[in-house]
Amino acid sequence: MERKARIRKQLLEPELLPSSYDTAWVAMVPLPGSPQVPCFPQCVEWILQTQQSNGSWGLIQMDSSINKDVLSSTLACVLALKRWNVGREHIKRGLRFIGRNLSTATDEQSVAPIGFNITFSGMLSLGIEMGLEFPVGQTDVGRILHLREVELKRLIGDKSDGRKAYMAYVAEGQGNLLDWNQVMKFQRKNRSLFNSPSTTAAALIHNFDDKALQYVKLLVSKFGSSVPTVYPTNIYHQLSMVDSLEKIGISHYFSTEIKSILDVAYSFWLQRDEEIMLDVAACAMAFRLLRMNGYDVSSDDLYHVDETTFHNSLQGYLNDTKSILELYKASEVSVSENECILDNIGDWSASLLTEKLFSDWVQTTPLFQEVEYALKFPFYATMERLDHKRNIEHFNIYGSHMLKTEQLPCCVNQDFLALAIQDFDFSQSIYQYELLHLESWAKENRLDQPQFARQKLSYCYLAAAATIFPPELSDARMSWSKNGVLTTVVDDFFDVGGSQEEHENLIALVEKWDEHSKDEFYSEQVKILFCAIYTTVNQLAAVASAVQSRDVQKHLIELWLQLLRSMMSEAEWRMRQYVPTIEQYMSNAVVSFTLGPTVLTSLYFIGEKISDCVVNDQEYKELFRLMSTCGRLLNDIQGLERESMEGNLDYVSLLVHHSGGSMSIETAKETIRKSIASCRKDLLKLVLREDTAVPRPCKELFWKMCKTVHLFYSQTDGFSSPSEMVSAVNAVISEPLKPQIRNPSPAMQSEK
Repeated sequence: MERKARIRKQLLEPELLPSSYDTAWVAMVPLPGSPQVPCFPQCVEWILQTQQSNGSWGLIQMDSSINKDVLSSTLACVLALKRWNVGREHIKRGLRFIGRNLSTATDEQSVAPIGFNITFSGMLSLGIEMGLEFPVGQTDVGRILHLREVELKRLIGDKSDGRKAYMAYVAEGQGNLLDWNQVMKFQRKNRSLFNSPSTTAAALIHNFDDKALQYVKLLVSKFGSSVPTVYPTNIYHQLSMVDSLEKIGISHYFSTEIKSILDVAYSFWLQRDEEIMLDVAACAMAFRLLRMNGYDVSSDDLYHVDETTFHNSLQGYLNDTKSILELYKASEVSVSENECILDNIGDWSASLLTEKLFSDWVQTTPLFQEVEYALKFPFYATMERLDHKRNIEHFNIYGSHMLKTEQLPCCVNQDFLALAIQDFDFSQSIYQYELLHLESWAKENRLDQPQFARQKLSYCYLAAAATIFPPELSDARMSWSKNGVLTTVVDDFFDVGGSQEEHENLIALVEKWDEHSKDEFYSEQVKILFCAIYTTVNQLAAVASAVQSRDVQKHLIELWLQLLRSMMSEAEWRMRQYVPTIEQYMSNAVVSFTLGPTVLTSLYFIGEKISDCVVNDQEYKELFRLMSTCGRLLNDIQGLERESMEGNLDYVSLLVHHSGGSMSIETAKETIRKSIASCRKDLLKLVLREDTAVPRPCKELFWKMCKTVHLFYSQTDGFSSPSEMVSAVNAVISEPLKPQIRNPSPAMQSEK
């Protein structure tokens, strides 16, 4: 309970950690009209109180190394104290620390804050002007000052808006070399420069501006004696936490807080508030989270994030991978063929990310692995619990974002991870018990005996557990799994295992249902199939009827009859060697793909009341049609060779046949892929639409099955393969979590 309470508090009021670097620049701002007096003496006092034992300032580190961020923060704090001639001993200790570690400044292997070569060299130059004596040789000082000269010369020929934004962002490292009037053109409505306290404070020092002073005063009044490295970023931090909670599978514990955050984000979106719109990563993340949570956001609102404007932005100029990845993820949540803006963003962001993968980027970094995974597995071809496990195992507690100084994630990351591990472990113990129950059910119903049938019990349960994952939805998982097993066996019965007489006998028995007699079975395998269907449907109907407070047995039987009749039609076409039209084939195929009993029965078990009106509503039927169309077409592309060997029709061969020879198999497949993408987008649009006949949790089940079939059939016919999905089964059901706790960021040296 305490853990959840801490997370709730952080969600609603994100805690921003203080930045020594930015606080130092704020501390250097003079009182208007009194240049020898600090405007914010409390910040000067904070610096005096927070020096580390080794003489440095900055984030407390966990190992014995030193990074450029700490070096930069320490120099800024030394300058602030020297500016007001206080803390003589603090200055000496700080200078000794800098002297001992100055070689880090020129170490190309050390991760550098944004603009380090400009800001650090600029501060070093300023320190020399102030009369500071650095305990290093002139050659070392000259080498570092040269870094800024080289960097500025390199940038002279670049006239892009992105370069201008970058130069303004790192303005504190350039002092009188800059035209500060040009810098002030980047001032935002909130009176800051780039939401950066250090840049805004530097502008106050060099070019007093009353609006900038109001911004800094607001910061100090809000945070006390120190300031963060970016402000305001509340909405970005909150959205990042919501995203993390969803990615590791524990967002359902915080639905009230998440709703509150998304309501605020939606309000910001409608107002085109610059806190969202001027930050590419925040804008893309807000769009994706809002859309996927049912808020009406138009992709047209992303008109300002085309490739050209991105490259002309600060994030674009810095080639910020996180921003590009967020744009790519946003592009995936398309709900229409006409969302050209998303298509364009998807094309160029994917291209940039692919380039990064083939660059000299360190492949073990969390961000590299996240980019690699995102490109390999689109969000519509994943199963939630599989994703949750991967994200938990790769969760980076100590992950930080390097801006002009290091920005740590929220303070409750360890709580996030601990709760996610606890939740997954508990769920997995339930999944293991349910799988044993499912195996007993299959044996009791003799479903392991038919020689013609694919044994896909674990795959069917995987599809259930990895999508309907909350522990309390056991009945829904059992319904999904049992119907999945039954429909697989029956599908094989109609494809290869049964004769026409057996097919007709099975259908006749289901039509009679309670009126059937034991001497009517044409064969033993018909008896096995009918008895399994009859017993299972009756059991599920009894539970579902109790949940729904009405009798749903008739509907469940009808779902099976529709499926069996559609399979019979395909069997008759095969026996008569009849070639149906495209329309005939697809009209029948959306039913024969077998998802009716699996998905539509499970809807009754997820806690929502589903009336006859809902079942008969056009939306319900369209959701089923779109889901099943995606599944059938994906299956037909990957199963072409197998189906042809068995003499079965499929959409690929029908397209080629009806084209009169003008269409090749590859062209047919490409045509089908476009149809799949169109159906998938239409399905997602229906699922996300608010205030419709079908309850949202029910609509999500259609989408989850669509994602499942995309994963099963993304590379091959994964469902028919005996090994393709085994690792996924083991990951979700049997293999324990193996969290990869990463080392924290590089740390500071101890004073000797």
